[in-house]
Amino acid sequence: MISKRFVVKRLLLLVPVLFGVATFVFAILHLAPGDPARVIAGQRASEEFVRQIRADLGLNDPIWVQYGRFLLEAVQLDFGNSYQIQKNTPVKQILRYKLPVTLEMAIYGQFLGILFGIPVGLIGAVKQDSISDHATRIGALTGISVPIYYSGPLVILLFAQILGWFPASGRIASRFDIQPITGVITFDTLVRGNFAAFQSAALHLFLPAVVIGIYSMALLSRMMRSSMLEVIRQDYMRTARAKGQGAKITVLKHGFRNALIPVVTVIGIQFGTLLGGAVLTETVFGIAGIGTLLVDAIEVGDYPVVQGTVLMFAFLFTMVNLLVDVTYSYLDPRIEQ
Repeated sequence: MISKRFVVKRLLLLVPVLFGVATFVFAILHLAPGDPARVIAGQRASEEFVRQIRADLGLNDPIWVQYGRFLLEAVQLDFGNSYQIQKNTPVKQILRYKLPVTLEMAIYGQFLGILFGIPVGLIGAVKQDSISDHATRIGALTGISVPIYYSGPLVILLFAQILGWFPASGRIASRFDIQPITGVITFDTLVRGNFAAFQSAALHLFLPAVVIGIYSMALLSRMMRSSMLEVIRQDYMRTARAKGQGAKITVLKHGFRNALIPVVTVIGIQFGTLLGGAVLTETVFGIAGIGTLLVDAIEVGDYPVVQGTVLMFAFLFTMVNLLVDVTYSYLDPRIEQ
């Protein structure tokens, strides 16, 4: 049973983390060389137009006034309007459409990694130094070593170009016009009862999820194997076997839960990394998510979009860490003390 006191304590600890991230983002963007107003206006803009933008952004105010206003607006989820990516569009609205794209891809990819990675690692630990163990270790090492910008085109070449089983890019076929509800296209198509559109969205999403899942599965299987090998050698495991309990029951009942604790850490960190590092996958498969949005905003100097995106990343990462801590306390209640 997870205590409310433990959850509340972890929630309170998130406040200084988010405050620190917000301060860091504000400092980096204001200490960066160049005039943000000039970058937004363009090099050929008149000085009068640049001064107008500087006034609109509040850049003429003292730095502490700008900092306080930034924190207040961030708490209200008001990141201002985009000046380059989508002019005069609220950043909050842009994130509302872009974030579900990356979340959907990351969730499905991580799901595939967990679905196959944990059983593979468990089998490798139980059957240590067997043929299956060696095969899974080689596969895991290959999956970790091959970067996404290489595995992505290979997967597209095999399954999209040669075999023709899956689409090579995009989120859904162009003939479907689905009005977003949540932005998660597989969910939206199911809610609207358009199963043909759902099938198209699932086929388009399969290859990106597989590319993410390969790396995730490789890392989780390695971690699960190492953790399980350490647990198997514990005294309580030998005691259970000495009492006549079967090997499978001993592993699943006594060992698996304890071996999951470090694996949960890797899952949480990896999911947060997927959200921030999905730009490679999005670029390879032509999916415009939040990772691509951040890179484009940095290139054109759209500071409100950069600030809003980074803060959204930080918030999601801290929430994932909160979920990891709660899972810890469920797997091992001693952690609450």
